Amino acid sequence: MPQGFPLLSVVTWLPIAFGVAVLALGSDRRPATARWTALAGAVLGFLACIPLWTGFSTAAGGAMQFQEVAPCMPLLNVNDHLGVDGISMPLILLNSFMTVLVVIAHWEVITDKVGQYLAAFLVMSGLINGAFAALDAILFYVFFEAMLIPMFLIIGVWGGPNRVYAAVKFFLYTLLGSLLMLAAFIYLYLQANGSFEILDFHKLPLSMTAQVLVFLAMLMSFAVKVPMWPVHTWLPDAHVEAPTGGSVILAAITLKIGAYGLLRFNLPIAPDASHALAGFMVTLSLIAVVYIGLVALVQSDMKKLIAYSSISHMGFVTLGFFLFNANGMLGGLVQMVSHGFISAAMFLCVGVLYDRVHSRRISDYGGVANTMPVFAAFFVLFAMANSGLPATSGFVGEFLVIMGAVKVNFWYAFLAATTLVFGAAYTLWMVKRVVYGEVAGAGVAALRDVGAREFVFLALLAACVLALGVWPKPLADVMNPTVLELLRHVTVTKL
Repeated sequence: MPQGFPLLSVVTWLPIAFGVAVLALGSDRRPATARWTALAGAVLGFLACIPLWTGFSTAAGGAMQFQEVAPCMPLLNVNDHLGVDGISMPLILLNSFMTVLVVIAHWEVITDKVGQYLAAFLVMSGLINGAFAALDAILFYVFFEAMLIPMFLIIGVWGGPNRVYAAVKFFLYTLLGSLLMLAAFIYLYLQANGSFEILDFHKLPLSMTAQVLVFLAMLMSFAVKVPMWPVHTWLPDAHVEAPTGGSVILAAITLKIGAYGLLRFNLPIAPDASHALAGFMVTLSLIAVVYIGLVALVQSDMKKLIAYSSISHMGFVTLGFFLFNANGMLGGLVQMVSHGFISAAMFLCVGVLYDRVHSRRISDYGGVANTMPVFAAFFVLFAMANSGLPATSGFVGEFLVIMGAVKVNFWYAFLAATTLVFGAAYTLWMVKRVVYGEVAGAGVAALRDVGAREFVFLALLAACVLALGVWPKPLADVMNPTVLELLRHVTVTKL
């Protein structure tokens, strides 16, 4: 890659450009044009991300790499400042990879407004990449808010019977929380002598009172996005009503932006407040792990069960961050990537069944393994990974977080470990009733096994789940220097 090449700008704007092209070229009269253009944009967007991995230097510590700076709004000193570290770079790769899978997964499924549907995903992919790469607070805020629009449309236009309610609820929850984050950014801008640079915010010597207020203001935005208990209620509704692709991106990517915000903003900007409020954050995280895991046990809708499972597993992520040790923070980050693979796979599996039977109710299935053996093998693998089976990616992050929790408080670790029990209970209970047993009826008896297109995206996700579970070292090596630098910053600046 040539020195000075604006790689992050390409990663951000290439999918958006192809999204606009899909809108211009594709229509319901020419769905093939929209599909192939969208696939080209998604694949090129992912290929553009690969140099971020191959060119990333683990020897640079926690320093930002691939930086680009260009004046954007000189009057307010807002810059188009992009850069990545060991936290944001893997998430950009994950997002671009998931965009490719979503385009493939919906190749034949969506027949109404095909161009608009695929364009929404491409535009959202670029905006999410921009949010992960932004090093200017206003730039981050613009990307953070703009990504709401395509997801709002995806749920509201192509969703289920209650799609409008779910879309509006999703939009209002996220928007209201973001207004407090913007107020915090403006306060920090004034304290930083007219700079919106996020790295300048990290250096501000704020008083304890100011740190607590800034921490809480930003938490209101990021907690909704994660989502943390008790501001999680929008997520099950959004998942149930969203089309499968919307659920995949929502669970695999957009939830991670909330957790990413905690690491990029809350901890380094308000380190003293982060330590002071650690018990509060750990409590909320453990409630999500335990209580939401129990809520998942009583669900009769497969998508709603997986949605509650996502909230429980994201509780592990926030728990790991506020343990303030390397095992916990690294475990939380690995869990973010792992959950991206597993949750996407689970929602895609439900989508495969729904496309055939048009039902998500567990009671409408039974004996699927008799008619769809290949699909059943994939579904069981992903269910085991969701339960934290060793040698799958679901085990690695959770194990590291539990190890980190043991160093802080045994009861933190004990309560966190209950997710291994509850996760196995609700996931395997669902699999038992859906996959095994006698064939439930004529609908299940008539099912056909996965085709080539479905096999491709399920096999790719299975490979990712197993690879990360068996050999997490490459990902850990990329994340570790940034984790250690963040922990050093939070510890050194602590009063």
